[in-house]
Amino acid sequence: MTVISVKSTPVGDGLVLPYAEAGYPDGTPVVFVHGLADSWWSFEPLLRRLPASLHGYAPTQRGHGDADRPPDGYRPEDFAADLVAFLDAVGIDRALLVGSSSGGVQARIVAGSHPDRIEGLVLLGVPATLADKPAALRAQEAVAGFSDPVPRRFVEDLMAATVADGVARGLVETMIEESLKVPARVWQETLLGLLEADLPATLAGILVPTLVIWGDRDEILPRSDQQIILDAIFGARLLVYEGAGHVVHWEQPERVVADLADFAARIARPGAAPFPNSGN
Repeated sequence: MTVISVKSTPVGDGLVLPYAEAGYPDGTPVVFVHGLADSWWSFEPLLRRLPASLHGYAPTQRGHGDADRPPDGYRPEDFAADLVAFLDAVGIDRALLVGSSSGGVQARIVAGSHPDRIEGLVLLGVPATLADKPAALRAQEAVAGFSDPVPRRFVEDLMAATVADGVARGLVETMIEESLKVPARVWQETLLGLLEADLPATLAGILVPTLVIWGDRDEILPRSDQQIILDAIFGARLLVYEGAGHVVHWEQPERVVADLADFAARIARPGAAPFPNSGN
């Protein structure tokens, strides 16, 4: 397993973001983008397993974990701008961008708007839209009435609804504690921003190689949601993880790392054949 170093960097206007870094200096830069209420810890299972061909970075986004908490800037486009600033701050010219859950929204915004900075895009259990997701609407209604501290029971119930059996209890407890660091206003503004945004429009104009990974036991995102992504992004490929739920990189980290390494190798060779186990 590789060693994880935790660092921090300013990304403009005084905003400082912590990030975890792991892997080998000569490896392909891979930037991991977490979803709502997570932090860099969401990718600890992947960072620990990176092969020599990959060099991983996992920033914690504004308002989350131990990152700075500015008074505003919690729309998808704000997180996307921070992501580009992060690439500049740590000196990454081009990266493989990996977004999980709602973090895939800002990842695909960057892939579409800054294709010169992105080698490829990987979406791990990412929604095409949230406007038709009852669970997202219920969560927004719940957090609208919150004040600090956010109720632990809400976070625990949310975690139970998204995590399948087999995930290490220690990781689940860590992610609950990370979620509880997020102020109520960040929950509220981030969820509202996701629900008000035209998320299908963020799929337009993505021309970089794209891999979509989805667990067939995902109770939040149906297969049809992933098909919308495949139809919108030319050449996108789908890998279906049988028996996995919404957070595939917690449930099957070894496979995710292997597929990332394979994807990075394939996009480095433009003539390479498509994935033999592709679902598209």
